[in-house]
Amino acid sequence: MARFPATAAVAATGLIGGYATARFSGRRELGGAVLAVAGAAAAVRWGRRSGVPAAAGLTALYLGAFGGSHPLAKKIGAWPAVLTVTGVVAAASALATGD
Repeated sequence: MARFPATAAVAATGLIGGYATARFSGRRELGGAVLAVAGAAAAVRWGRRSGVPAAAGLTALYLGAFGGSHPLAKKIGAWPAVLTVTGVVAAASALATGD
């Protein structure tokens, strides 16, 4: 069985979990906390697996994906936007870390 990349899973948890937490709790700050904690954990893992430059780039992508999902949601809907940007971040993470 193929193993899902651990760093990609952490990043996906932050993006999807952060949105879901904010949406279903009605508290954006809780969603932001999930996003921040998972993003920090992913950044540490990216740094260990691929070095600081890759971690910085992936962290910038993670934050950009979060920001980019907002205007994208206006065009395709909230959940499709979150899932799209999550896929991009997860794929980049898997490519950069090799896990």
